[in-house]
Amino acid sequence: MRTLTRRPAVAVLTTALLLLTSACGGSGAAGGKIQLTVATFGEFGYAPLFAEYEKQHPDVEIKGRVTDFDTHFKTLATQLAAGHGAADVVAIEEQYIPQYIRAKDKFVNLADYGAEQLKSQWSPWKWAQGTDGDYVLGLGTDMGSLALCYRRDLFARAGLPTDRADVAKLMPNWPAYADVADRFTQKLPEVKFADSAGTVYTAMLNQSPQNYFSAADDSYIADTNPAVRDAFFLAGGIAQKGETAAATTYTQQWNVAIKQGSFATIACPAWMLTQIKEAGGEGNSGKWDVTTVPGASGNQGGSFLTIPKQGAHPKEAYDLARWLTAPEQEKRLFLSDGILPSEPAAYKDPQVAAHTDPYFSNAPLGQIYASSADTLRPNYRGLHDAQVRPEFGRALGRIEDQSENVQQAWDDAVKMGRAAIK
Repeated sequence: MRTLTRRPAVAVLTTALLLLTSACGGSGAAGGKIQLTVATFGEFGYAPLFAEYEKQHPDVEIKGRVTDFDTHFKTLATQLAAGHGAADVVAIEEQYIPQYIRAKDKFVNLADYGAEQLKSQWSPWKWAQGTDGDYVLGLGTDMGSLALCYRRDLFARAGLPTDRADVAKLMPNWPAYADVADRFTQKLPEVKFADSAGTVYTAMLNQSPQNYFSAADDSYIADTNPAVRDAFFLAGGIAQKGETAAATTYTQQWNVAIKQGSFATIACPAWMLTQIKEAGGEGNSGKWDVTTVPGASGNQGGSFLTIPKQGAHPKEAYDLARWLTAPEQEKRLFLSDGILPSEPAAYKDPQVAAHTDPYFSNAPLGQIYASSADTLRPNYRGLHDAQVRPEFGRALGRIEDQSENVQQAWDDAVKMGRAAIK
């Protein structure tokens, strides 16, 4: 999806959120028009929609603020603490929702404007993510149900099936994926099977209902949750055998690896397809294909549009957020930018279901991602997920650079993850 999004934040801004102070902010008006600002992390594909909304509402002028993931959330925490400067409509990624719900005194309760009446638009789990009882923090934009992107040409060279249905049968689960990685490497030792251990690990983890924290009481369970250990040891095992390109997603190294065909597979939410195309360039068109992801369906990414209280026009901001997240707009964003809707009416639309892309060998992208979305169940992230998760990613990186073996990396990750909470 977004060129600058989905990179895990370096640190969670819990301290800033807990220190938020009350104050009022506001949006100005120019030439008698109401000015509304929309802040996103990376491009959400909103520019054409802004222009259309302005035509429908000649008294409204919309400006977009686009920054990278880390800058967006660090700036938002500062703006909320200062009581001014925040945009009228602010996108918040799913991993931050639990924290900002704790700071809900800084955000408009969208239920006050009738958001509850729209509840049926979204998949039940998506709606629930953005709410806390009678409080509605945000309206859902996209979601990140997973598929598997793979290089047909590299699979053929390795003597593996290339048809997407056959590839899905070849790797119905992650242990089978690891077995195929061994087979692939034996045939093509100069090419890596996966981009990074972190990508494999994250995909597996996103298929589990709980990760590092208990859904019951938010206690740290990384050391006792078998889903975390299984994902770490499988991904780490692939890395220890040298079967990953050690290319962290969205880095320049990752872009180069895609362009050069240095790896053969990557677990890919719909919004990542645009990034793969941009990195691969026209020379790699038709070499990629998409099939179902090993294991159960999982979610990676997805956002909500929220309205900070400091804005001067909360009702107008809500009307805009409601329009941007309506099924018709979400459908258009998928067809134009590959941003998967979180509303069944949108992702089951015939146009969405029929959507293909020649870059990805005309894979039925709409069908693949909609099918994944239908069986999707989100996982509990926890209040300190973004503090703990990077420690496990760094540990996998130490396996890839051969400074630690899997067991050493696991022991360190568990210990450092617990320490990160403090």
